[in-house]
Amino acid sequence: MKKIVAVLSATLMSMSLGMAAYAGETEASTEASVDFSAVKTVVDGQLTVGTEAGFAPYEYLVGDQVEGVDIDISQAIADKLGVKLVVQNMDFDGALAAVQQGKVDIVAAGVSVSPDREKVMDFSDKYVDSSDVIVVNAASPAVKESSADALKDLTVGVQQGNIADLWVSNPDNASPKSVQRYTKFAQAATDLANSKIDCIVMDKVPAEELVKSSDGKLAIVDGDPVFEDSYAIALQKGNDQMKSAVNVVIEELKKSGEMDQIFASHAESAETEAETEASTEA
Repeated sequence: MKKIVAVLSATLMSMSLGMAAYAGETEASTEASVDFSAVKTVVDGQLTVGTEAGFAPYEYLVGDQVEGVDIDISQAIADKLGVKLVVQNMDFDGALAAVQQGKVDIVAAGVSVSPDREKVMDFSDKYVDSSDVIVVNAASPAVKESSADALKDLTVGVQQGNIADLWVSNPDNASPKSVQRYTKFAQAATDLANSKIDCIVMDKVPAEELVKSSDGKLAIVDGDPVFEDSYAIALQKGNDQMKSAVNVVIEELKKSGEMDQIFASHAESAETEAETEASTEA
């Protein structure tokens, strides 16, 4: 019996070591299959990233510096490629157009993956799931429940080109009276606080930051998300080398736990942009 137990233990240990070795070989082979030195960029020696720095905590301004979750991910990609990171802050629509035209290497701006977008650009692996909510004027909320039906006959604010814009504008999803499009959420927040629009539909995490910086003027409607989606890095259609390199970095950040650390590091520091923009617009 002792011999049988010993043989079984030895066999299990061998299998465990074999599986670990296989996993290590698989991870190594995945990275080895990407020749980072061969990945071409729009400008030699730099990774040009398009973003819109009004979507905290994913991207926001600290002074003139763009910071955020997406910027840290982009820096990790640039480091892997051995190039300098250059961030171009532009309108969200403009950033998506720029990557399609090959003017920037990637767009890291809380970009939602959708079938329509996949027709004109490529996407990396998803790195976070998101939930979209309804933000209202806290003193006189025009919406009392978190649902598509609750948006009926209302003026809904969205960021132009954002997935919420596409979702709200689709009559199969909602039937608002009108959709008011903004280049920055801070502009929408100011109009909502002044009762110029009825509500805003946006991602929950930036919405929490927007509400937090509103001095009690705004609130998120309680309930389930209006809809859910996922974020990924946008790339020019057919840029397979860059896509493979980005996917390796995303996978490494997830496996090492660094992705969680990146999100945690920006959880409490993203109010600056919203407060600055709100005070400027006011």
